[in-house]
Amino acid sequence: MGSLTAPIAQADDLADDQAAPRAGDGTGAPRPDDDVPSVVPRPTDWTALPGRTELTHRTRILIDPRQASATALPSGRAEFPGPARQSVHALATQLRTEIQQVSGIAPRVVAGGRPDRDDITLTLAAGQVPGAEAQAEGHRFDSAGPVRVSAASTHGLYYGTRTLLQLLRTTAADHRAVPRARSADRPAQAVRMVHLDAGRKYWRIPYLKNLIRRMGDQKLNTLFLHLSESEGFRLYSPRFPGLADPDHSYSRADIEDLKAFAARHHVQVMPGLELPGHATAISEAFGIGFGSGPGACTGAHTHSHLTPDWIIDMTSEKAIAKSKEIVDEFAGWFDAPLFSIGAEEVPGQLAECPRVKNHLAAAPDVSTLGDLLNRYINTLDDVVTSHGRRTAVYNGSEHLPAPQQRVHAPVVFLTWEGTGAEPAIPGHDEIAIGPLYNTPNNYHHKYPDEPWMYDTWAPSTAPDMLGSGVVNWADYNFWADDAYFEQHLAGPRAILADRTWNRSPTPDTLTAFQARVRRVGDPPGTTPAWSRPRVQDRPSHHWTFDDAAYPKGWTYAGSPGNTIFAEDVAGDLPGTSYIVDNPTPVPGVRGQAWRFDSDRDGVGFGGVDVAAPWTVSALVRPSARTGDQVLLSSGAGALKLMQHGTGRVGFTRYGEADFSFPYTLPLDRWTRLTWVATEERTVLYADGVRVGVVPASIPLPMRSIGNERASLRGDLDDLATWDVALGEPAVARLR
Repeated sequence: MGSLTAPIAQADDLADDQAAPRAGDGTGAPRPDDDVPSVVPRPTDWTALPGRTELTHRTRILIDPRQASATALPSGRAEFPGPARQSVHALATQLRTEIQQVSGIAPRVVAGGRPDRDDITLTLAAGQVPGAEAQAEGHRFDSAGPVRVSAASTHGLYYGTRTLLQLLRTTAADHRAVPRARSADRPAQAVRMVHLDAGRKYWRIPYLKNLIRRMGDQKLNTLFLHLSESEGFRLYSPRFPGLADPDHSYSRADIEDLKAFAARHHVQVMPGLELPGHATAISEAFGIGFGSGPGACTGAHTHSHLTPDWIIDMTSEKAIAKSKEIVDEFAGWFDAPLFSIGAEEVPGQLAECPRVKNHLAAAPDVSTLGDLLNRYINTLDDVVTSHGRRTAVYNGSEHLPAPQQRVHAPVVFLTWEGTGAEPAIPGHDEIAIGPLYNTPNNYHHKYPDEPWMYDTWAPSTAPDMLGSGVVNWADYNFWADDAYFEQHLAGPRAILADRTWNRSPTPDTLTAFQARVRRVGDPPGTTPAWSRPRVQDRPSHHWTFDDAAYPKGWTYAGSPGNTIFAEDVAGDLPGTSYIVDNPTPVPGVRGQAWRFDSDRDGVGFGGVDVAAPWTVSALVRPSARTGDQVLLSSGAGALKLMQHGTGRVGFTRYGEADFSFPYTLPLDRWTRLTWVATEERTVLYADGVRVGVVPASIPLPMRSIGNERASLRGDLDDLATWDVALGEPAVARLR
């Protein structure tokens, strides 16, 4: 590369005691929290100086011409987060566009020259922050005038420019000034990760790009796409026809586009497959599961709610060869430092399958199920390392005795069982994900504990703890809206960014931090989120509860009677029941109904609440009275068949009020219930007859049937929603 040490000509530091007063609200008045800069994550080192530095139409972005095509100095290269792929000149050009989007000013990018007080300089320079391990992303930021950002790689330069852009968004009304300050900023952890379950759910690429923008803005560097699950495989290659549905998976061109986009935001796209468990889609595509062939294993040898094809047959040469072929193909699509093969939750009872027993008795290098799993992991690890990557697995294999086979030492464990406080798998690097699960269904009902994350959690800096990640799982929300998950992920993601960058004790409350996040807002270039269009002339959704197959691109992984499918015949928000307690199909008014007999019975939709006006209508036949019966729910509210405290039909605005109509459902007979809501009121009809009005309403809850504590008792048929308030004649025609 040659020497890149000659800097841009430096102007003397310009101190201006007469400069405009500091301001974070556009008024010029200091805020009470001005000692905490409006930057997320909080800088690790920050010295506030008097005054502000203004950008003007004369502002330039200056780079050293000898560094224009460079990405890093030798000291700025590290295994994690992986190599920087954006050149200094490309970053400067991108910054020009972003400043224009924020402020209306479009600075010229200039190679060389002496900076003026309203300019910005980007410089590759070694030794910008203490500690060699932080050089890849550490940087110095100086806004005393001119604004100077220096780092040993463009990872660090990019993060310094994120500080600049966030300050521009929060300091002044015209977004053309930043507070004067100096900072030597560096991350506490090398891997700062967001994990998406893209096996069970197909994510729209515009959402993924907005997520990458937000991650880059908050200095998060790893997007882990978990791309296969028992229910689906999301990478489409002509090499494997029948494995992935092209309409609900990502082609090689999609991945290349996403990688190039992510590289401009200094995010590594880390892929993950799931082998040998969680693999029904793979097993059935190639006939390589433990449920295939002569002497197949049975349901007694796997988890009770799943089929034996949920596990790839680790005793089969054909299955191992196909596993290697799949990993070899898709490891070549990605360039992030890590490639995950999953390897979790292999059921211990599999050891009792005669096929496994016979293999263990005959093979000299394995004597237990743990040996069999570890040998399989190591076989695939050899494929991954041939592509210059390291293998990652979820933890769990360490619980199976394995006297002959040890997982290769370089394999990284994603520890979902630990607290993330200290490493838990001796001899292996780790990434902590256990405390940071988001599984927003009413069976698991797991959400990151945001107060604990912000007030208590101190991410480990042990040498073998590479980092931490907030993890999203899409169990029983296979067809949910992207925005449904985003509403649960945005808060924990911001806290993760803050704590994994700066693990020092937090200086304020979670409420103050959340206000700071709102003040910073979205980064430039963020596109409007996709929203479901309102339907005016027909039902927006209609669930008949008749038998139907999963949509194309999804595999039915459950044993019969588990995770039954609720088809949406009017819209595109189907649902599925949960894995243990399931509704029972029974004869309905028309075709089939579902019978609910447990508070654990439910159906996940994963829809975003719908603002009034709206209408909901359903046929219900309650079989018992309980203290609380929920028809539709979300985190904000619920429609009740039996309201807590009154036993009447009603609705709830959680944390605020319960509302009841003067109507009680009769038991053991079908009733057509219809709620019609406007912004001012909600009207209830029973069999087309108006039976009550409440002068209040809530957004229509679209998360699920039932909630995590209460479902209905009885039969449900013909549930439909409208995005309008139906009039009485239309309600009377519903049957």
